[in-house]
Amino acid sequence: MPADRITVPFTVAAPGRVNLIGEHVDYNDGFVLPMAIERHVRLRVRPRPDRRVLLRTGRSPETVTLDLAAPLEPRRRHWSNYIAGVIEGCRRAGLDPPGFEADVEATLPAGGGLSSSAALEVATATAIEALCGRELGPERKALLCQAAEHEFAGVPCGIMDQFAVCFAMPGHALCLDCRARSIVPVPLGQGLRVLVINSGVKHSLADGAYATRRAECSEAAGRLGVASLRDLVPADLDAAARLLPPNLLARARHVVGEIARVPAFVAALAAGDRGAAGDLLAESHRSLALDYAVSCPELDLLVDLAAGVPGIIGCRMTGGGFGGCVVALVEEDGAVEAARALVAAYRDARGIDGEWFLTAAAAGPAVTVD
Repeated sequence: MPADRITVPFTVAAPGRVNLIGEHVDYNDGFVLPMAIERHVRLRVRPRPDRRVLLRTGRSPETVTLDLAAPLEPRRRHWSNYIAGVIEGCRRAGLDPPGFEADVEATLPAGGGLSSSAALEVATATAIEALCGRELGPERKALLCQAAEHEFAGVPCGIMDQFAVCFAMPGHALCLDCRARSIVPVPLGQGLRVLVINSGVKHSLADGAYATRRAECSEAAGRLGVASLRDLVPADLDAAARLLPPNLLARARHVVGEIARVPAFVAALAAGDRGAAGDLLAESHRSLALDYAVSCPELDLLVDLAAGVPGIIGCRMTGGGFGGCVVALVEEDGAVEAARALVAAYRDARGIDGEWFLTAAAAGPAVTVD
């Protein structure tokens, strides 16, 4: 980030993320293993001499105008809320941006579970840093973006997505302890690639199902007398079965098991035990589908089909669920052939041409002067 504010046109790129394992546990203080991907949200920014912000995107014909002369307020279910919330958060944090125009471009599918919202938020915060010539720091920026999503988009997300984008490290996933907010970089290992396939089913975390899962976890923790489900271990679930109704027990079973799977997966990568890594991905998906009930038939089908494709080590849904993408760990040799085989089998079974890409772990947000 330059020491002086940028007064000429510039571009900010912020990556999406894929979560290798550790789903729906960030808001339960657990461990997660995301990595940034080689797909981005880009803002092409031009400073203005007035106090207006003009926003455009190729996905909508309208130009959205925000007036910085007054506090910003969220619009009902509108994409500009992610930007407006970050602007307002930055202003509360003492950054006073000038007016600007921004054209929003993306190589990330919206609603694909690859954190296009966090990428847009972090890109916006990075643009405001550039316009003001000040740095928030990655943790403060991530927390500010998370708060914007809560307040303006109405999604009570955990910290994983924004932390994954802000702290992204090339070649590494990030083992994030969501309680301590500590990060350990995890090399992916030689000869491995990450495959992402979009099921073609668009999800929306703002429709209430995500908030319901979070509330269920909070209720389960309260009934069990713990601050968070992070405070439980698998041996505690037998006692929990006597205290929780079936739906809350199922949610707790997923969270407790998923938190334990993350360090086990990290250990499997470090040991080069690809069989164990694949088994843990499969266990994660079964738990998300059966205990957490956030999968869908298309995601389940992709995971089932992947199990029969040579070169695919393991596969599971990634992101909030109810649609979106699956993530697979694949052997680098033959990765393209494995991807094409899985997509073809999915097309034959469901009639959906799933978009796919292979990715390495990417870097975080970057600013380029045009």
